[in-house]
Amino acid sequence: MASMAAVLSKTPFLSQPLTKSSSPNSDLPFAAVSFPSKSLRRRGGGGGVGSVRAGLIAPDGGKLVELIVEEPKRREKKHEAAELPRVELTAIDLQWMHVLSEGWASPLGGFMRESEFLQTLHFNSLRLDDGSVVNMSVPIVLAIDDEQKALIGDSKRVALVGSDGNPVAILTDIEIYKHPKEERIARTWGTTAPGLPYVQEAITNAGNWLIGGDLEVLEPVKYNDGLDRFRLSPAELRKELEKRNADAVFAFQLRNPVHNGHALLMTDTRRRLLEMGYKNPILLLHPLGGFTKADDVPLDWRMKQHEKVLEDGVLDPETTVVSIFPSPMHYAGPTEVQWHAKARINAGANFYIVGRDPAGMGHPVEKRDLYDADHGKKVLSMAPGLERLNILPFKVAAYDKTQGKMAFFDPSRPQDFLFISGTKMRTLAKNNENPPDGFMCPGGWKVLVDYYESLTPAGNGRLQEVVPV
Repeated sequence: MASMAAVLSKTPFLSQPLTKSSSPNSDLPFAAVSFPSKSLRRRGGGGGVGSVRAGLIAPDGGKLVELIVEEPKRREKKHEAAELPRVELTAIDLQWMHVLSEGWASPLGGFMRESEFLQTLHFNSLRLDDGSVVNMSVPIVLAIDDEQKALIGDSKRVALVGSDGNPVAILTDIEIYKHPKEERIARTWGTTAPGLPYVQEAITNAGNWLIGGDLEVLEPVKYNDGLDRFRLSPAELRKELEKRNADAVFAFQLRNPVHNGHALLMTDTRRRLLEMGYKNPILLLHPLGGFTKADDVPLDWRMKQHEKVLEDGVLDPETTVVSIFPSPMHYAGPTEVQWHAKARINAGANFYIVGRDPAGMGHPVEKRDLYDADHGKKVLSMAPGLERLNILPFKVAAYDKTQGKMAFFDPSRPQDFLFISGTKMRTLAKNNENPPDGFMCPGGWKVLVDYYESLTPAGNGRLQEVVPV
Protein backbone atom coordinates (compact mmCIF):
# COMPACT_ATOMS: atom_id res chain seq x y z
CA MET A 1 0.00 0.00 0.00
CA ALA A 2 1.26 3.47 -0.80
CA SER A 3 2.14 5.71 2.09
CA MET A 4 -0.42 8.23 3.32
CA ALA A 5 1.87 11.07 2.28
CA ALA A 6 2.16 9.66 -1.23
CA VAL A 7 -1.59 9.30 -1.60
CA LEU A 8 -2.25 12.81 -0.31
CA SER A 9 0.27 14.23 -2.72
CA LYS A 10 -1.66 12.72 -5.63
CA THR A 11 -5.20 13.49 -4.60
CA PRO A 12 -6.82 16.17 -2.43
CA PHE A 13 -7.80 14.77 0.98
CA LEU A 14 -11.47 15.21 0.31
CA SER A 15 -11.44 13.13 -2.81
CA GLN A 16 -10.77 10.06 -0.70
CA PRO A 17 -13.21 9.07 2.30
CA LEU A 18 -16.72 9.32 4.11
CA THR A 19 -18.69 8.34 7.49
CA LYS A 20 -21.67 8.29 10.05
CA SER A 21 -22.48 8.34 13.80
CA SER A 22 -24.98 8.19 16.65
CA SER A 23 -26.88 10.97 18.45
CA PRO A 24 -24.54 13.32 20.32
CA ASN A 25 -27.31 14.69 22.54
CA SER A 26 -27.96 11.36 24.14
CA ASP A 27 -26.14 9.93 27.14
CA LEU A 28 -26.56 6.52 25.54
CA PRO A 29 -23.33 4.95 24.29
CA PHE A 30 -21.69 7.19 21.69
CA ALA A 31 -18.90 4.66 21.36
CA ALA A 32 -21.36 1.85 20.79
CA VAL A 33 -21.71 1.35 17.06
CA SER A 34 -23.64 -1.24 15.09
CA PHE A 35 -22.05 -3.68 12.74
CA PRO A 36 -23.48 -5.71 9.90
CA SER A 37 -24.83 -9.03 11.01
CA LYS A 38 -23.28 -12.21 9.58
CA SER A 39 -25.72 -12.42 6.71
CA LEU A 40 -25.69 -9.21 4.68
CA ARG A 41 -29.19 -9.12 3.22
CA ARG A 42 -29.13 -7.86 -0.34
CA ARG A 43 -32.20 -5.94 -1.48
CA GLY A 44 -32.77 -5.93 -5.20
CA GLY A 45 -29.18 -6.93 -5.82
CA GLY A 46 -29.65 -10.62 -6.44
CA GLY A 47 -28.57 -13.55 -4.36
CA GLY A 48 -25.20 -14.75 -3.14
CA VAL A 49 -21.65 -14.49 -4.36
CA GLY A 50 -22.47 -15.89 -7.78
CA SER A 51 -24.68 -12.89 -8.58
CA VAL A 52 -22.15 -10.19 -7.62
CA ARG A 53 -21.98 -7.63 -10.45
CA ALA A 54 -19.36 -5.00 -11.18
CA GLY A 55 -20.34 -1.41 -11.93
CA LEU A 56 -22.04 1.41 -10.05
CA ILE A 57 -25.74 1.48 -9.24
CA ALA A 58 -27.78 3.69 -11.60
CA PRO A 59 -29.12 7.02 -10.28
CA ASP A 60 -32.79 7.29 -9.32
CA GLY A 61 -34.84 7.80 -12.47
CA GLY A 62 -32.05 6.31 -14.59
CA LYS A 63 -30.17 9.57 -15.22
CA LEU A 64 -28.30 11.92 -12.92
CA VAL A 65 -29.95 15.36 -12.90
CA GLU A 66 -27.51 18.27 -13.13
CA LEU A 67 -29.06 21.74 -13.04
CA ILE A 68 -26.03 24.00 -13.53
CA VAL A 69 -26.11 26.21 -16.63
CA GLU A 70 -23.40 25.36 -19.14
CA GLU A 71 -20.51 27.82 -19.32
CA PRO A 72 -21.35 29.39 -22.75
CA LYS A 73 -24.87 30.33 -21.60
CA ARG A 74 -24.07 31.76 -18.17
CA ARG A 75 -23.64 35.39 -19.19
CA GLU A 76 -26.93 35.36 -21.08
CA LYS A 77 -28.73 33.76 -18.13
CA LYS A 78 -27.31 36.32 -15.71
CA HIS A 79 -28.68 39.12 -17.90
CA GLU A 80 -32.08 37.40 -17.89
CA ALA A 81 -31.99 37.04 -14.10
CA ALA A 82 -31.30 40.75 -13.65
CA GLU A 83 -34.71 41.56 -15.17
CA LEU A 84 -36.77 39.12 -13.08
CA PRO A 85 -38.53 39.43 -9.70
CA ARG A 86 -36.13 38.43 -6.95
CA VAL A 87 -36.27 35.96 -4.08
CA GLU A 88 -33.42 36.17 -1.58
CA LEU A 89 -32.12 32.84 -0.32
CA THR A 90 -31.20 32.06 3.27
CA ALA A 91 -28.04 30.06 4.01
CA ILE A 92 -30.14 26.87 4.28
CA ASP A 93 -31.99 27.69 1.03
CA LEU A 94 -28.60 27.97 -0.66
CA GLN A 95 -27.58 24.57 0.70
CA TRP A 96 -30.75 23.01 -0.72
CA MET A 97 -30.10 24.74 -4.04
CA HIS A 98 -26.63 23.17 -3.98
CA VAL A 99 -28.16 19.74 -3.29
CA LEU A 100 -30.60 20.12 -6.20
CA SER A 101 -28.05 21.55 -8.62
CA GLU A 102 -25.71 18.54 -8.41
CA GLY A 103 -28.38 15.86 -8.57
CA TRP A 104 -28.34 14.53 -5.01
CA ALA A 105 -32.16 14.61 -5.18
CA SER A 106 -32.40 13.13 -8.71
CA PRO A 107 -34.75 13.00 -10.50
CA LEU A 108 -36.07 16.18 -8.81
CA GLY A 109 -35.52 19.12 -11.16
CA GLY A 110 -36.02 22.04 -8.79
CA PHE A 111 -37.71 23.21 -5.61
CA MET A 112 -40.87 21.15 -5.11
CA ARG A 113 -44.22 22.09 -6.55
CA GLU A 114 -47.28 21.23 -4.48
CA SER A 115 -47.86 17.75 -5.92
CA GLU A 116 -44.26 16.77 -5.14
CA PHE A 117 -44.46 18.34 -1.70
CA LEU A 118 -47.62 16.41 -0.81
CA GLN A 119 -46.24 13.11 -2.09
CA THR A 120 -43.14 13.64 0.03
CA LEU A 121 -45.14 14.45 3.16
CA HIS A 122 -47.68 11.66 2.85
CA PHE A 123 -45.86 8.87 0.98
CA ASN A 124 -42.12 9.57 1.52
CA SER A 125 -41.74 8.98 -2.22
CA LEU A 126 -42.40 10.39 -5.69
CA ARG A 127 -44.15 8.58 -8.53
CA LEU A 128 -42.52 9.21 -11.89
CA ASP A 129 -44.21 9.53 -15.28
CA ASP A 130 -43.45 5.88 -16.11
CA GLY A 131 -45.19 4.72 -12.92
CA SER A 132 -42.01 3.86 -11.03
CA VAL A 133 -41.41 5.15 -7.51
CA VAL A 134 -38.32 6.82 -6.06
CA ASN A 135 -37.79 7.61 -2.41
CA MET A 136 -38.08 11.23 -1.27
CA SER A 137 -38.74 11.60 2.43
CA VAL A 138 -37.95 15.25 3.25
CA PRO A 139 -39.45 18.30 1.52
CA ILE A 140 -37.00 20.35 -0.53
CA VAL A 141 -38.96 23.58 -0.70
CA LEU A 142 -38.45 27.33 -0.88
CA ALA A 143 -40.54 29.63 1.33
CA ILE A 144 -41.56 33.20 0.50
CA ASP A 145 -43.62 35.77 2.41
CA ASP A 146 -46.67 37.81 1.42
CA GLU A 147 -44.58 40.74 0.19
CA GLN A 148 -42.42 38.56 -2.05
CA LYS A 149 -45.52 36.84 -3.42
CA ALA A 150 -47.05 40.21 -4.30
CA LEU A 151 -43.85 41.37 -6.01
CA ILE A 152 -43.75 38.20 -8.13
CA GLY A 153 -47.30 38.81 -9.31
CA ASP A 154 -48.11 36.93 -12.51
CA SER A 155 -44.50 36.28 -13.47
CA LYS A 156 -43.70 32.63 -14.26
CA ARG A 157 -40.00 33.11 -13.57
CA VAL A 158 -38.02 34.49 -10.63
CA ALA A 159 -34.35 35.11 -9.92
CA LEU A 160 -32.91 33.56 -6.78
CA VAL A 161 -30.30 35.82 -5.21
CA GLY A 162 -27.65 35.33 -2.54
CA SER A 163 -27.07 37.44 0.55
CA ASP A 164 -24.98 39.84 -1.53
CA GLY A 165 -27.93 40.49 -3.84
CA ASN A 166 -26.36 38.82 -6.87
CA PRO A 167 -28.44 36.29 -8.84
CA VAL A 168 -27.39 32.67 -8.32
CA ALA A 169 -30.24 30.85 -10.11
CA ILE A 170 -33.47 31.17 -12.07
CA LEU A 171 -36.65 29.34 -11.12
CA THR A 172 -38.97 28.83 -14.12
CA ASP A 173 -42.55 27.67 -14.67
CA ILE A 174 -43.16 28.52 -11.04
CA GLU A 175 -46.03 27.46 -8.80
CA ILE A 176 -46.85 29.28 -5.56
CA TYR A 177 -48.89 27.46 -2.91
CA LYS A 178 -49.60 27.65 0.81
CA HIS A 179 -46.95 26.62 3.30
CA PRO A 180 -48.72 24.30 5.80
CA LYS A 181 -46.10 24.63 8.51
CA GLU A 182 -47.81 22.61 11.23
CA GLU A 183 -48.57 19.71 8.89
CA ARG A 184 -45.05 19.80 7.47
CA ILE A 185 -43.48 19.74 10.93
CA ALA A 186 -45.80 17.04 12.30
CA ARG A 187 -45.32 14.71 9.34
CA THR A 188 -41.56 15.23 9.02
CA TRP A 189 -40.65 15.00 12.71
CA GLY A 190 -43.64 13.15 14.18
CA THR A 191 -44.01 15.93 16.75
CA THR A 192 -44.61 19.66 16.95
CA ALA A 193 -42.77 20.00 20.27
CA PRO A 194 -40.86 23.28 20.56
CA GLY A 195 -37.09 23.24 20.23
CA LEU A 196 -36.54 21.24 17.05
CA PRO A 197 -33.32 22.81 15.67
CA TYR A 198 -34.16 22.80 11.95
CA VAL A 199 -37.70 24.00 12.60
CA GLN A 200 -36.46 26.93 14.64
CA GLU A 201 -33.85 27.81 12.05
CA ALA A 202 -35.73 27.30 8.79
CA ILE A 203 -39.50 26.95 9.25
CA THR A 204 -40.96 28.86 12.21
CA ASN A 205 -40.13 32.31 10.85
CA ALA A 206 -40.28 31.37 7.17
CA GLY A 207 -42.91 32.75 4.82
CA ASN A 208 -46.45 31.42 4.56
CA TRP A 209 -46.04 30.43 0.90
CA LEU A 210 -43.89 27.93 -0.96
CA ILE A 211 -42.61 28.48 -4.47
CA GLY A 212 -41.61 25.58 -6.69
CA GLY A 213 -40.34 25.30 -10.25
CA ASP A 214 -37.58 24.16 -12.56
CA LEU A 215 -34.15 25.27 -11.39
CA GLU A 216 -31.30 26.71 -13.46
CA VAL A 217 -28.22 27.39 -11.32
CA LEU A 218 -25.99 30.02 -12.87
CA GLU A 219 -22.65 28.69 -11.57
CA PRO A 220 -21.44 25.78 -9.44
CA VAL A 221 -21.98 26.53 -5.75
CA LYS A 222 -18.78 27.43 -3.91
CA TYR A 223 -18.40 28.42 -0.24
CA ASN A 224 -14.79 29.67 -0.35
CA ASP A 225 -14.17 28.24 3.12
CA GLY A 226 -11.14 26.13 2.27
CA LEU A 227 -13.29 22.99 1.98
CA ASP A 228 -14.64 23.28 -1.57
CA ARG A 229 -12.10 20.73 -2.79
CA PHE A 230 -13.90 18.17 -0.61
CA ARG A 231 -17.35 18.87 -2.01
CA LEU A 232 -17.49 16.32 -4.80
CA SER A 233 -20.73 16.17 -6.75
CA PRO A 234 -22.43 12.82 -7.46
CA ALA A 235 -20.98 12.93 -10.99
CA GLU A 236 -17.47 13.62 -9.65
CA LEU A 237 -17.82 10.85 -7.06
CA ARG A 238 -18.91 8.40 -9.75
CA LYS A 239 -15.84 9.27 -11.81
CA GLU A 240 -13.58 8.78 -8.79
CA LEU A 241 -15.21 5.46 -7.89
CA GLU A 242 -14.94 4.22 -11.48
CA LYS A 243 -11.30 5.33 -11.55
CA ARG A 244 -10.72 3.13 -8.50
CA ASN A 245 -12.50 0.20 -10.18
CA ALA A 246 -15.06 -0.06 -7.37
CA ASP A 247 -17.40 -3.02 -7.75
CA ALA A 248 -19.26 -2.15 -4.53
CA VAL A 249 -19.62 1.17 -2.73
CA PHE A 250 -20.66 1.32 0.93
CA ALA A 251 -21.61 4.70 2.33
CA PHE A 252 -21.20 5.85 5.91
CA GLN A 253 -22.58 9.24 6.98
CA LEU A 254 -21.14 11.10 9.94
CA ARG A 255 -21.75 14.41 11.63
CA ASN A 256 -19.34 13.68 14.51
CA PRO A 257 -15.64 12.91 14.91
CA VAL A 258 -14.55 9.40 13.85
CA HIS A 259 -13.54 7.14 16.73
CA ASN A 260 -12.06 3.67 16.43
CA GLY A 261 -15.47 2.03 16.85
CA HIS A 262 -16.62 3.71 13.65
CA ALA A 263 -13.43 2.61 11.94
CA LEU A 264 -13.95 -0.97 13.13
CA LEU A 265 -17.42 -0.90 11.64
CA MET A 266 -16.17 0.36 8.29
CA THR A 267 -13.23 -2.01 7.98
CA ASP A 268 -15.36 -4.97 9.07
CA THR A 269 -17.98 -4.08 6.46
CA ARG A 270 -15.34 -4.15 3.73
CA ARG A 271 -14.14 -7.54 4.95
CA ARG A 272 -17.67 -8.93 4.76
CA LEU A 273 -18.19 -7.55 1.26
CA LEU A 274 -14.98 -9.24 0.16
CA GLU A 275 -16.32 -12.49 1.63
CA MET A 276 -19.48 -12.02 -0.45
CA GLY A 277 -17.39 -12.08 -3.61
CA TYR A 278 -16.74 -8.40 -4.34
CA LYS A 279 -13.19 -7.70 -5.47
CA ASN A 280 -12.79 -4.02 -4.61
CA PRO A 281 -15.39 -2.54 -2.24
CA ILE A 282 -14.79 1.18 -1.68
CA LEU A 283 -15.87 3.11 1.41
CA LEU A 284 -17.62 6.43 0.83
CA LEU A 285 -16.97 8.35 4.05
CA HIS A 286 -19.50 11.14 3.69
CA PRO A 287 -19.74 13.69 6.53
CA LEU A 288 -22.75 15.96 6.45
CA GLY A 289 -21.79 19.49 5.50
CA GLY A 290 -24.97 21.57 5.71
CA PHE A 291 -26.82 23.06 8.67
CA THR A 292 -26.22 21.31 12.01
CA LYS A 293 -27.14 22.06 15.62
CA ALA A 294 -25.14 24.66 17.50
CA ASP A 295 -23.56 22.05 19.79
CA ASP A 296 -22.31 19.83 16.95
CA VAL A 297 -18.61 20.06 16.07
CA PRO A 298 -18.27 22.48 13.10
CA LEU A 299 -17.54 21.04 9.67
CA ASP A 300 -14.01 22.41 9.29
CA TRP A 301 -12.93 20.86 12.59
CA ARG A 302 -14.59 17.56 11.70
CA MET A 303 -12.80 17.46 8.36
CA LYS A 304 -9.46 18.09 10.04
CA GLN A 305 -10.20 15.26 12.47
CA HIS A 306 -11.16 12.91 9.64
CA GLU A 307 -7.90 13.78 7.89
CA LYS A 308 -5.93 12.74 10.98
CA VAL A 309 -7.80 9.43 11.05
CA LEU A 310 -6.48 8.73 7.56
CA GLU A 311 -2.99 10.01 8.32
CA ASP A 312 -2.79 7.75 11.38
CA GLY A 313 -3.75 4.75 9.26
CA VAL A 314 -7.02 4.01 11.03
CA LEU A 315 -8.69 3.92 7.59
CA ASP A 316 -6.99 2.96 4.34
CA PRO A 317 -6.89 5.97 1.99
CA GLU A 318 -6.63 3.70 -1.04
CA THR A 319 -10.01 2.09 -0.34
CA THR A 320 -11.71 5.17 1.12
CA VAL A 321 -13.21 8.20 -0.60
CA VAL A 322 -13.89 11.20 1.65
CA SER A 323 -16.29 13.88 0.48
CA ILE A 324 -18.74 16.37 2.01
CA PHE A 325 -22.47 15.77 1.64
CA PRO A 326 -23.92 19.30 1.27
CA SER A 327 -27.39 18.63 2.73
CA PRO A 328 -28.72 20.45 5.79
CA MET A 329 -29.56 18.23 8.79
CA HIS A 330 -33.15 17.86 9.98
CA TYR A 331 -32.61 15.47 12.92
CA ALA A 332 -35.82 13.78 11.81
CA GLY A 333 -34.87 10.18 12.56
CA PRO A 334 -36.46 7.40 10.44
CA THR A 335 -37.93 9.97 8.03
CA GLU A 336 -34.64 11.71 7.36
CA VAL A 337 -32.45 8.60 7.19
CA GLN A 338 -34.34 7.63 4.03
CA TRP A 339 -33.16 10.88 2.43
CA HIS A 340 -29.59 10.20 3.52
CA ALA A 341 -29.70 6.73 1.96
CA LYS A 342 -31.50 7.83 -1.24
CA ALA A 343 -28.98 10.61 -1.94
CA ARG A 344 -26.08 8.15 -1.76
CA ILE A 345 -27.67 5.99 -4.47
CA ASN A 346 -27.27 8.98 -6.78
CA ALA A 347 -23.55 9.10 -5.89
CA GLY A 348 -23.13 5.43 -6.82
CA ALA A 349 -23.47 3.68 -3.44
CA ASN A 350 -25.24 0.33 -3.42
CA PHE A 351 -24.67 -0.40 0.30
CA TYR A 352 -25.63 1.90 3.17
CA ILE A 353 -24.46 1.41 6.76
CA VAL A 354 -27.12 2.27 9.35
CA GLY A 355 -26.64 2.31 13.09
CA ARG A 356 -28.49 3.12 16.26
CA ASP A 357 -30.97 6.00 16.08
CA PRO A 358 -29.80 7.33 12.69
CA ALA A 359 -30.51 11.06 12.21
CA GLY A 360 -32.05 11.06 15.69
CA MET A 361 -31.64 13.35 18.66
CA GLY A 362 -32.84 13.78 22.20
CA HIS A 363 -36.42 14.94 22.64
CA PRO A 364 -36.34 18.75 22.76
CA VAL A 365 -38.55 18.90 25.88
CA GLU A 366 -38.49 15.53 27.63
CA LYS A 367 -35.51 13.50 28.86
CA ARG A 368 -35.64 10.70 26.29
CA ASP A 369 -34.71 9.95 22.71
CA LEU A 370 -37.07 11.49 20.18
CA TYR A 371 -37.20 8.26 18.12
CA ASP A 372 -37.02 4.55 18.83
CA ALA A 373 -33.37 3.59 18.37
CA ASP A 374 -34.20 0.64 16.05
CA HIS A 375 -36.82 2.27 13.85
CA GLY A 376 -34.37 3.85 11.43
CA LYS A 377 -32.86 0.58 10.25
CA LYS A 378 -36.29 -1.09 10.18
CA VAL A 379 -37.76 1.69 8.05
CA LEU A 380 -34.83 1.59 5.63
CA SER A 381 -35.32 -2.13 5.09
CA MET A 382 -38.84 -1.58 3.73
CA ALA A 383 -38.91 2.02 2.48
CA PRO A 384 -40.50 2.53 -0.95
CA GLY A 385 -37.99 3.42 -3.63
CA LEU A 386 -34.98 2.05 -1.76
CA GLU A 387 -35.35 -1.55 -2.92
CA ARG A 388 -32.11 -1.35 -4.94
CA LEU A 389 -30.07 -0.32 -1.91
CA ASN A 390 -28.52 -2.95 0.37
CA ILE A 391 -29.00 -1.93 4.00
CA LEU A 392 -26.26 -2.93 6.45
CA PRO A 393 -27.53 -2.88 10.05
CA PHE A 394 -25.05 -3.04 12.94
CA LYS A 395 -24.35 -5.01 16.03
CA VAL A 396 -22.84 -3.21 19.00
CA ALA A 397 -19.15 -2.46 19.46
CA ALA A 398 -17.68 -0.88 22.57
CA TYR A 399 -14.34 -0.40 24.31
CA ASP A 400 -12.97 -3.78 25.41
CA LYS A 401 -10.90 -3.18 28.54
CA THR A 402 -9.22 -6.59 28.25
CA GLN A 403 -7.92 -5.80 24.75
CA GLY A 404 -7.46 -2.05 25.14
CA LYS A 405 -9.37 -1.29 21.96
CA MET A 406 -12.80 -1.02 20.39
CA ALA A 407 -14.26 -4.48 19.75
CA PHE A 408 -17.51 -6.34 19.23
CA PHE A 409 -19.56 -6.41 22.40
CA ASP A 410 -19.64 -9.86 24.00
CA PRO A 411 -22.79 -10.19 26.16
CA SER A 412 -21.22 -13.12 28.03
CA ARG A 413 -18.69 -10.74 29.67
CA PRO A 414 -20.37 -7.32 29.88
CA GLN A 415 -18.09 -6.26 32.75
CA ASP A 416 -15.18 -6.07 30.29
CA PHE A 417 -16.75 -3.40 28.09
CA LEU A 418 -16.87 0.35 28.54
CA PHE A 419 -19.52 2.49 26.83
CA ILE A 420 -18.27 6.04 26.37
CA SER A 421 -21.24 8.31 25.81
CA GLY A 422 -21.16 11.41 23.66
CA THR A 423 -21.45 13.50 26.81
CA LYS A 424 -18.48 11.69 28.36
CA MET A 425 -16.39 12.09 25.20
CA ARG A 426 -17.12 15.82 25.02
CA THR A 427 -16.37 16.26 28.74
CA LEU A 428 -12.99 14.56 28.38
CA ALA A 429 -12.11 16.69 25.36
CA LYS A 430 -13.25 19.91 27.05
CA ASN A 431 -11.12 19.09 30.11
CA ASN A 432 -8.12 18.19 27.93
CA GLU A 433 -8.20 14.65 29.34
CA ASN A 434 -7.43 11.56 27.31
CA PRO A 435 -9.87 8.73 26.63
CA PRO A 436 -8.68 5.13 27.06
CA ASP A 437 -5.92 4.16 24.64
CA GLY A 438 -7.51 2.69 21.52
CA PHE A 439 -10.71 4.75 21.65
CA MET A 440 -9.59 7.32 19.05
CA CYS A 441 -6.34 7.87 17.19
CA PRO A 442 -4.08 10.41 18.97
CA GLY A 443 -4.05 12.87 16.08
CA GLY A 444 -7.84 12.86 15.81
CA TRP A 445 -8.26 13.30 19.56
CA LYS A 446 -5.92 16.28 19.60
CA VAL A 447 -8.08 17.99 16.95
CA LEU A 448 -11.13 17.52 19.15
CA VAL A 449 -9.31 18.89 22.21
CA ASP A 450 -8.09 21.89 20.17
CA TYR A 451 -11.66 22.60 19.07
CA TYR A 452 -12.98 22.75 22.62
CA GLU A 453 -10.00 24.84 23.69
CA SER A 454 -11.05 27.34 21.01
CA LEU A 455 -14.34 27.72 22.92
CA THR A 456 -12.80 28.56 26.29
CA PRO A 457 -14.30 31.70 27.86
CA ALA A 458 -12.70 35.01 26.97
CA GLY A 459 -11.72 37.54 29.60
CA ASN A 460 -15.32 38.70 29.97
CA GLY A 461 -16.47 35.16 30.80
CA ARG A 462 -18.26 34.70 27.49
CA LEU A 463 -17.55 31.88 25.10
CA GLN A 464 -15.35 32.94 22.22
CA GLU A 465 -16.52 32.60 18.66
CA VAL A 466 -15.58 29.27 17.10
CA VAL A 467 -12.05 29.55 15.74
CA PRO A 468 -11.89 28.26 12.15
CA VAL A 469 -9.29 25.60 11.44
